[in-house]
Amino acid sequence: MKLSFKERKKQQMETWRRWWCSSSSSSSHAVFMFFFSIFLIPQLALQSHASTEYVRQPPRSIIFTPHDRSTSDPQQVHISLVGNDHMRVSWITEDKKAPSIVEYGRWPGKYEASATGDSLRYEYFFYTSGEIHHVVIGPLKPSTTYYYRCSRVAPEFSFRTPPANLPIEFVVVGDLGQTEWTNSTLEHVQQKDYDVLLVPGDLSYADTEQPLWDSFGRLVEPLASQRPWMVTEGNHEVESFLFFYPKGFKSYNARWVMPYKESGSTSNLYYSFDVAETHVIMLGSYTDYKEGSKQYTWLQADLAKINRRKTPWIFVLLHTPWYNSNEAHKGEGEEMRKAMEELLYNARVDVVFVGHVHAYERFTRVYNNTVDSCGPIYITIGDGGNREGLAMRFEDPAPSISIFREPSFGHGRLNVLNHTTAHWSWHRNNETDAILADEIWIETLSSSKACNPNRQGHDEL
Repeated sequence: MKLSFKERKKQQMETWRRWWCSSSSSSSHAVFMFFFSIFLIPQLALQSHASTEYVRQPPRSIIFTPHDRSTSDPQQVHISLVGNDHMRVSWITEDKKAPSIVEYGRWPGKYEASATGDSLRYEYFFYTSGEIHHVVIGPLKPSTTYYYRCSRVAPEFSFRTPPANLPIEFVVVGDLGQTEWTNSTLEHVQQKDYDVLLVPGDLSYADTEQPLWDSFGRLVEPLASQRPWMVTEGNHEVESFLFFYPKGFKSYNARWVMPYKESGSTSNLYYSFDVAETHVIMLGSYTDYKEGSKQYTWLQADLAKINRRKTPWIFVLLHTPWYNSNEAHKGEGEEMRKAMEELLYNARVDVVFVGHVHAYERFTRVYNNTVDSCGPIYITIGDGGNREGLAMRFEDPAPSISIFREPSFGHGRLNVLNHTTAHWSWHRNNETDAILADEIWIETLSSSKACNPNRQGHDEL
């Protein structure tokens, strides 16, 4: 069943109706509707046409999560890693004068330390965001629970820092959105503990509808305030709009600040971080990646710094697949693959996670479209619960490099056990349960003598 433009437009108009009813300025209404009819509706029509070129299962309803706290109370709280022993706490208040302060400690209600950060607001057409606060706290001890509050007011939140050494468990889920399917995925994630959550793009599916960014922040807060969420951008974060917002990513960059400066990057759209003897690289599919570009040059330098004796695992996340046997978005990542694949191959990256295609697919170790025992495993996990439904059509027969594929919503878990072995599992959404549908044991390429004939010299770099 295809998701029709009429159905999608109805959902989008309902979201704007909520915003419309909350505003009191009739003159702003008139001006807004003029621009909406002239610019936004044609833009959304183009997006809808792109999403209906392949058959999808019927999506579930969008969940709009309201703000049920006072104007001074923090909302949309989420945390992200900064360096080895710091954490960034991000939240929004409607009160412009709310202080950008986080108080924290190891016991409930007893705050041993505090840190001050900064705040900003942004405008997108006639929408003005709340006050967006970002505060970095630390140094923090590994594998420790901290209790904290934002802007010196309740409620109190808590998080646990990741371990300093292996083992560590990641949850990986892409193309989340905010539907009943999304809610199901998040409930399944919560059923089993983990250390860090990774998102290879497409978070809120706001697509210029800014109130949906706020709704998404509230929806994920119960998880994102307790464990670090490390994200990269997808096409639904771009939100560029003609000459009004030609550069894009205005909302994403304001709300989801990642540790790009700490990794030597000049852009929030690509960065890396170390956690528990793993190195995780987040690449940007929607910023320049060609040889000689800032991202390409940064990636070269970042990979060259890795000592595989100290950091035996390398994982990469990006949005648009380089390998894909689904009809959806076929070939869209080919130019980026040609530009950057050799860099990842030579660095012996272990696994590459992608989104964009709304299905699950796991490939064998691949390089240049051929089975290669020294190449990364490629995994598509764009199945978090987006409003567009599932990408149902795969190539038939499957290419020899594709090992497992299924058009279902779900999430993945990467349990890195030690310096040589990890376990990957994919859990299909099945109403109230998460069903284990695919799994594999992974040996790191850093321990392979065949793939590292000059290992000693490489490690000394």
